Amino acid sequence: MAKKALITGITGQDGSYLAELLLSKGYEVFGLTRRTSTPNHSRISQIVDQIHLISGDLLDQYSLYQAIKESQPDEIYNLGAQSFVKASWEQPMFTGESTALGVTRMLDAMRMAKPDAKFYQASSSEMFGKVQEIPQVESTPFWPRSPYGVAKVYGHWITVNYRESYDLFAVSGILFNHESPRRGLEFVTRKITSTVAKIKYGKADKLFLGNPDAKRDWGYAKDYVEMMHLMLQQETPEDFVIATGQTHEVREFVTKAFEVAGIKDWEDKVVWNDPRYGRPAEVDHLIGDPKKAKEKLGWVPKTSFDELVRIMVEADLELEKK
Repeated sequence: MAKKALITGITGQDGSYLAELLLSKGYEVFGLTRRTSTPNHSRISQIVDQIHLISGDLLDQYSLYQAIKESQPDEIYNLGAQSFVKASWEQPMFTGESTALGVTRMLDAMRMAKPDAKFYQASSSEMFGKVQEIPQVESTPFWPRSPYGVAKVYGHWITVNYRESYDLFAVSGILFNHESPRRGLEFVTRKITSTVAKIKYGKADKLFLGNPDAKRDWGYAKDYVEMMHLMLQQETPEDFVIATGQTHEVREFVTKAFEVAGIKDWEDKVVWNDPRYGRPAEVDHLIGDPKKAKEKLGWVPKTSFDELVRIMVEADLELEKK
């Protein structure tokens, strides 16, 4: 019997890569999608005929219960959320409803409809925010600095709470920034690679960015979804930090991107510290230590920073050329 998995947020970056991974392992894959007037299936168009899409919403408890009851999954991956940090200041209530309470609704639906399933919650390095130690590990105290980070802390602790209260197999992966050509255009890495490609083909003149010194621990989303799967194959439910253990400045990402695109003398094409991209509260030095994941699961990120930038820039150059 093929294993069955239900993925919320299947149309997003992580959901689409995870769906491909699970299909390659012979899973029957179900995806929860919100009912919209125009379906957004661009990231899953290549596999849409191999998966089952179920209509549902993280804000609607009954639809989640029905989705789990209908799919009877062995594994549930909760990747759906309002996932853009900047938007969480503009929509703090919605962020709380989907990113925090949405987790409770999923866990409760699983508890009622399929308590023997294994549950993965997408936690985030944004929970560390004003970091209390460098690098950050599983036991580092949280100090979130955005409504998104606060909502993720709630989602993280409610997962722990349901695990301890109802003896569910429920785990959280604390993922640091992970990027790919499927990243949304509002995220800084994709904004850089997309705009650099536009500049290359004369479709844009300038790249507007915020703080050049902001440091992030950037990995490749395709590597990180393998870790999600690994976490649900364990005997005992445990939480893990997923990171590369290295940080790079935004400035470094920009330099590499222009290099890959073969654009020299690009400095005057970049406008730094654009007030539009400032945050009310900035997070500090986010860098994760994936030691536990390496020791217990044998997981190490395969894709280097340089390689990641190259993959993203080349994909966007291809896109703009068309």
